[in-house]
Amino acid sequence: MNRLKLATMIGIGFLLSGCFEGRKNTDQLCEENPALRCEHLNMDDGQCRLPRTDLVWHRFELIKNPSDDNKIREYHILTEFKKCLSLAAQIQPIDQNNRKEKRFTTLMHINDELVRVVADIKQSASAQALYFLWSQEGDKEARRYFLQLEGSKALESAEMQYALATFYTSRDVNKTLYLLNRSLELADGKNTNLDTIKTLASLNFQNQYKERAYIWAQVAKQYKVPTASVLNRQLMYGLSEAQYQQLDEIALDVYSAIEKGTYSTAIIPLYKNN
Repeated sequence: MNRLKLATMIGIGFLLSGCFEGRKNTDQLCEENPALRCEHLNMDDGQCRLPRTDLVWHRFELIKNPSDDNKIREYHILTEFKKCLSLAAQIQPIDQNNRKEKRFTTLMHINDELVRVVADIKQSASAQALYFLWSQEGDKEARRYFLQLEGSKALESAEMQYALATFYTSRDVNKTLYLLNRSLELADGKNTNLDTIKTLASLNFQNQYKERAYIWAQVAKQYKVPTASVLNRQLMYGLSEAQYQQLDEIALDVYSAIEKGTYSTAIIPLYKNN
């Protein structure tokens, strides 16, 4: 056996070992923690393994830290699991053995869990809970309470400034731009919200702030977001090559600052509306 084949087999062996070990650990976690309610999740089904495993381990985290953020995260994992189960429930399994019925039963359990999680979140008055109930459930009362928190420390975070910006998007452009920038100023450089950057590029462009729009488009490009080609940018922005070069440098500075968690609106010069 040559070295290449041997290395390949060893590599495959490690991958399979990792998969089995991960599954074994999840099964062990379920056995040792009845509160995870794994018996309702159809653990032996080959379909929807990833969201199911995510749910089990997140439930374990939730037991240790039942924060509103973790409850909201559970809701989103349950939603992904539900999407997968809805498709899997339509598949006619080769091995009948009541597998389709089990998938449907699990789907009903997940529906009940989604209702339970929302009811649990409704018991909280935190900004995160209020925004979730407003944005996900359309709760107008939650929106009213959330907006009453504007200007308080409760909304002084990257996530909540972005959340507040979503309310003003169609109401006050300049305030929206301020809140989006403030969101980036409060961020720590981890898990950057790309929607913030894309919205900054879009809103600035819509309101004829072409230099700023171009800067944010170039920042988005650093995050692998598709942007206009060199040929099309002249049609969109109508700037000179010297301006593009200067703005490209500013965009790199902005990107670097965001990644370091040191972004400030002062990095971007003030440009007049074109």
